[in-house]
Amino acid sequence: MSAKKTRWCTVSDPEQRKCAELGKALVAVLPPDAVAAFARLSCIRGSSTTDCIDRIRANRADIVTLDAGEVYSAVRQFDLVAIAKEIYSDGGCILSVAVVRNSSLDIRSLQGHRSCHSGVRWTAGWSLPLGFLLSRNYLSWSKEQPLSQDISTFFNASCVPGASAMAPPLCALCQGQKSFIRQKNYHCETSHSEPFYNSQGALRCLRSGAGDVAFVDHLALESIADSDRDEFRLLCTNGTQAPLSHYRSCNLGRGPGSGMVTRVNFRKVARKFLVTAQMLFGQQGREGQRFQLFNSSSFGENDLLFKDATDKLAVLSDDMDVSRVLGLDYVALLKGLGHEGSSLEDSVVRWCCISHAEQKKCEQWALSIKSDPLVCVRAVSMRDCIEKIKRDQVDAVSLDATHSFIAGKCGLVPVVTEYYDQTRDRLIAAKSKIGGECVLSEGSTHLETDVLPSVVAVAVAKRSSRNLFIGNLRGRRSCQGHMYGPAGWLLPHRYTLSLEHNNSSPCDPDQAYTKVFWKGCLPGSQGDLCKVCMGGTGEAATKRCADNHNERYYGNMGALRCLVGDPSGKSYGDVAFLEQHNLLANILSLSSTGWAEGWTSSDFELLCGDGRRAPLSEWESCNLGVIPPNTVMTRPVLTARVYDFLMKSQETLTANPKTEFKLFESLQYGESDLLFKDATQCFVHTSHMDYRSILGEEFYSHTETVFNCTHSDILEFCNQDVCSIF
Repeated sequence: MSAKKTRWCTVSDPEQRKCAELGKALVAVLPPDAVAAFARLSCIRGSSTTDCIDRIRANRADIVTLDAGEVYSAVRQFDLVAIAKEIYSDGGCILSVAVVRNSSLDIRSLQGHRSCHSGVRWTAGWSLPLGFLLSRNYLSWSKEQPLSQDISTFFNASCVPGASAMAPPLCALCQGQKSFIRQKNYHCETSHSEPFYNSQGALRCLRSGAGDVAFVDHLALESIADSDRDEFRLLCTNGTQAPLSHYRSCNLGRGPGSGMVTRVNFRKVARKFLVTAQMLFGQQGREGQRFQLFNSSSFGENDLLFKDATDKLAVLSDDMDVSRVLGLDYVALLKGLGHEGSSLEDSVVRWCCISHAEQKKCEQWALSIKSDPLVCVRAVSMRDCIEKIKRDQVDAVSLDATHSFIAGKCGLVPVVTEYYDQTRDRLIAAKSKIGGECVLSEGSTHLETDVLPSVVAVAVAKRSSRNLFIGNLRGRRSCQGHMYGPAGWLLPHRYTLSLEHNNSSPCDPDQAYTKVFWKGCLPGSQGDLCKVCMGGTGEAATKRCADNHNERYYGNMGALRCLVGDPSGKSYGDVAFLEQHNLLANILSLSSTGWAEGWTSSDFELLCGDGRRAPLSEWESCNLGVIPPNTVMTRPVLTARVYDFLMKSQETLTANPKTEFKLFESLQYGESDLLFKDATQCFVHTSHMDYRSILGEEFYSHTETVFNCTHSDILEFCNQDVCSIF
């Protein structure tokens, strides 16, 4: 049997020397049969990381270490496989930092300055900083041309190693040797022979005075000597500057670190090779005196073969998809930046719909606007929408406050918040509901306000149920809107619903409600809390207790229907937990939709948290708590696009007041609060705000406390963190 060689692809002479030393060390310490079987190392000199990918594909080399952005391209576009990841002292991720020497620069005013980047499409030097600049709208991307074209006009001049084929102006500051012979051309290449290559090179570019800002990973900051650290500053996302030591709080985002790739048919040998090399020469290697895998100091360059800051290599299993290796957020970011080239998805906004009725309304919306194309994508619940956005299967959805909390934990960000306040005259000189939108006095549909509106949660019973109060609900039937709903699930649990449900009750609302109520309808739940639910009929037919409008007892309207019972007079609850904002309109609609005749607001009363009962008109003093407004959320890189789409939508519909379609009306589809709350008047611009500040500290803290002791599949999915799972 012929001996197997492992051929490592190197991108510079210093790396070639380190590779050769590793080969000698392996021969010196391993028995001959082990060396022959898999550990005979051959070093193949490539001209760049791109050249190495080509060589591995063509079976002229076997392994190379790549930045995560290049790992993605190698796997998705060139059919290579990721076999290992670098793990650093803080885990498997790096932070992107913007380093400057000029004390007057800030992240919001980089246009027209000179930039140094570690590499094109690299995590810290390209994808994370550009994703941030796009999400804040500091950088605009027309989408008619590749992002690299807009970058080359945004910065005055740049060095982005690897960008020469995409946009030659991005190489203006690079200093590598130029040659017409590809193998000898190092200008703007991803190779150590380009002086400004990788994070160390980008810092060199800044130090030399060639550039004004360097986008690098936080690990590179360690190479700056203590005596020099005072001359550098970090640019923070809020427009301030900070010392280099503050990189944990002052950065442009985090993403996966570097990884190794090979061909599919070589992965077993490659993994065995890496395991052996690490066992011998890693941080805890038993032959560390002879050779150090993660140290390049004796070869005159940093980060050769691996980053010097590597703690260990995590070897990956065969079945690990690239989105699990790099993380869903990062993969979605790369797609959003056009990493896979342009596609139809780049020109549309995909809205998440959770029921047949929402789908119908969304399709009418798509037909009524002249802005970017709108595509309506079906999901089964708000939780499913959050997961689909995270997986880049859909782009945006309007979420209630509890689901906004979950989405924020999942890495999604706010775009706009629904505006409901009809009583106070905030920053608006004139307000009307033309086409269901706010019209500001200057004719703009863009609304900014310091005070966000809110709605309140209430408990409602039939007036005839005289002996029903908060405090004696044991054994009753509940109507609760939907799983994780603020009014139906989150807030009632704060109150003593029955003598058995007191301060010593379980802090998990599901357990508390199961203990208190005989049965109920809490769509999305299971067991007794589904027994009152009805399911759907006709085109919206669905099994009972579905977590969407197809379940006739879902949401505010559904909880009210549940309270009065189905048209045949069966299947009803004793108490409904819902939002007050459209209660009167929903009571009126019971007759108009043919659900139940003759009900008026005087047939219902509120159950107050202190045990009183009160008429519906006293909701301001008799409620279960304040609920922050619904928020439209998306992936960070899409905030500007989704915001522009919503503003254009508003403008189109406001300009055509006679149009049949109303964005904030749903009764014609047989439901209420489809896509957005019907009480919405317009959208408030909130993409500059953190989701936590939109929710408010009190609501955020309460929600966090509840989820700390409640199992949630969606939060478990969101908390899969590629930075720490290896």
